[in-house]
Amino acid sequence: MVIRTTAQRTDAGHTEDPAEVTTPFRTDRGQTLRECVRSTLGHYLENLDGHEVGDLYQTVMGEVEPPLIKSLLAYTRGNQTQSARLLGMSRGTLRKKMACYGIDQDP
Repeated sequence: MVIRTTAQRTDAGHTEDPAEVTTPFRTDRGQTLRECVRSTLGHYLENLDGHEVGDLYQTVMGEVEPPLIKSLLAYTRGNQTQSARLLGMSRGTLRKKMACYGIDQDP
């Protein structure tokens, strides 16, 4: 697994913005993480069948953040400082999100 959280220099010496770097993550179907999110969200929207959607951003984040946090905690063997660093947030912010989602704070 390759995780880049800060800008990196290319071979030509230019600095890359991490948001512009193509994600190395691929699902078992060969999709990138971005492609998987796009197709899943597209499928969700297609199946609304005329129902109103409110606060879609919070809905998506509420579905994505808990498994992201749990996965990183497992990857770092419960190390909240390392997990927070990988997420690009403070340990305090991570702990607030863990409490909000009911994620156990003790390894």
